[in-house]
Amino acid sequence: MKKLYIAACFCLALMNTSCDSFLDKQEDEALTFDKIWNTRENTEKYWRNAMSFLPDDAGDWSYAPWHAATDEAILAWTRDSEKINAGSWNPSNVPYYEMNHYYKGIRECNIFLQNVDRCTDPIATEDMKAMWKAQTHFARAYYYFMMMRIYGPVFLIGDEIMDATASTEALARPRNTWDECVSYVVSEMIALIENPIVTDGWKSDSDKGLATKGACQAVISRLRLYCARDLFNGNQLYASVKNPDGTPLFPLQYDNSKWLEAAKAARVLIDNPLYKLYRGDDNDPYENYFDVLWKTWNSELIWTTGYKGGYNIGVHTAPGAIGGTAYGGCSVTQQQVDAYAMKNGLYPISGYDNDGKPFVNPESGYEDAGLSAWTYPNWLGASAPSGAKMPNMFKDREPRFYVSIFFSGLEWKFGSSKKKISLADGGNSAVSHDRSRAGYLMARFYDHRSNSATNQWGNLTYPTFRLGEIYLNYIESVLECKKRGVIMPADYESKAMECWADLRDRVGLPSIVSVYPNADVDKLIELCRQERRIELAFEGHRYFDTRTWMIAKTTDAGPVWGMNVNAKTSGDVTPDEFWERTVVDTRIFKDNFYLYPFSQSEKERNTMLVQNYGW
Repeated sequence: MKKLYIAACFCLALMNTSCDSFLDKQEDEALTFDKIWNTRENTEKYWRNAMSFLPDDAGDWSYAPWHAATDEAILAWTRDSEKINAGSWNPSNVPYYEMNHYYKGIRECNIFLQNVDRCTDPIATEDMKAMWKAQTHFARAYYYFMMMRIYGPVFLIGDEIMDATASTEALARPRNTWDECVSYVVSEMIALIENPIVTDGWKSDSDKGLATKGACQAVISRLRLYCARDLFNGNQLYASVKNPDGTPLFPLQYDNSKWLEAAKAARVLIDNPLYKLYRGDDNDPYENYFDVLWKTWNSELIWTTGYKGGYNIGVHTAPGAIGGTAYGGCSVTQQQVDAYAMKNGLYPISGYDNDGKPFVNPESGYEDAGLSAWTYPNWLGASAPSGAKMPNMFKDREPRFYVSIFFSGLEWKFGSSKKKISLADGGNSAVSHDRSRAGYLMARFYDHRSNSATNQWGNLTYPTFRLGEIYLNYIESVLECKKRGVIMPADYESKAMECWADLRDRVGLPSIVSVYPNADVDKLIELCRQERRIELAFEGHRYFDTRTWMIAKTTDAGPVWGMNVNAKTSGDVTPDEFWERTVVDTRIFKDNFYLYPFSQSEKERNTMLVQNYGW
């Protein structure tokens, strides 16, 4: 029966299941609804329908604002992130609005859980139904988590199936508190971890894509980390957000112990022998990092929202000149480019003056100006034309820089082919609206081993949760405990430094303590945040990190810098005028932007709904 759950197609099947099927109005069609549970086939269809609201992180990658509404990226196209960046959103115009989507998913989960045992088809074994129920509990809790990270406290409806025909007054209810929401999601995940039907890891191909005990623990780890950070830990901006009965929705006092809870949640996964940082057979630092995405179902992946072809991500990053379908409009900001370390492990830039000129660490070896002929690293994603003069600011950077960042004048590799690319105005990859706005392209989300010009895009398992993130969750939590005098188990600090050294070693960098031997705990926390920015670049973390750290007014507001993409050229030539730091966008971030507003229509339906701060 396991063949019913073909692994490679599991999440795709969930995502592709139509929500406009004969199942949509089952409650209003009693006979049809009753017949659903007569067969294993239709019961499984309903289960897949309930699961289909899980996010498609790879498919939504260029549409969700988690990259381009931060200092990581800027897009060529009008997306919902543009509303956020321009400050032109409000409760009547909420970008990337998904609350209704997730509550519909919760409702479908509740209907399934209350009816699945009505299926008496002998083909639907008790173990099969137990597996369906466990995975549905995971999905339902995950839907809440997805809303909590953008709204804060939401409504918990438990097992209730809300009556779609009830009056507005009957459906009105107050928001639950943040602590209640956290307790609910964590308790659901713990119950699944203790459930014998949920496996420790993927035991066979037919299990891949299902939530495991590790996936449940990864959700707890990320949620505990968010709980400990400033946005959800005694944040005074939100102290006035209270329910009609006066109940504060957000924690009013800072609680240092939440950092220890976050550290413990991450440590469980770190100590789990099932998960290891991915390293290729040759331990090449470039391929070690690149193949976290492209070595499907590798040992670092804890849970993924999809195994799928690389088309949707790759097509948005591939430069137009390589042929085939290539939009090439996902650009990297200069701020992100500048964040990467040098190959000696030192970070070269600590900030900027008002004109965008960087403050350079002279010990790093970084050169901000000039072009020269230097050896570009030999890796599978890009190469430099023979004898090419390239900007010195890209010389001697760490491997993750070259894996992640493609700059004008390089050759883009695709399969056995390569082509020199110009991102300047009139260049071969800067035509129409499909062009880089900052003069860079993302490189790690394109499978350079495949030839997209002939419609070959490779396959990836999107790293929704991976061990590299858990390492960083742990390191940050341990450092914050140390800063705040929280007593930890004896080996926590040494283990955190061991994890950090391992993370850097796999990309060929020395340990952080050898590079910064005199760093105090505040400096180490700053360096940990920068490590996180680099290691998890473009994986959907930066938006939530800058907001939960409450630094977005600094990082995500004001000028966005890039190269002078308006410098005129033709063909594959990148003119010298291109290499000038230029303001390519100016963004707005206000205090109320840390969390999403509830939509005006939701406010009108629910008279007990308290709006988030500042909206």
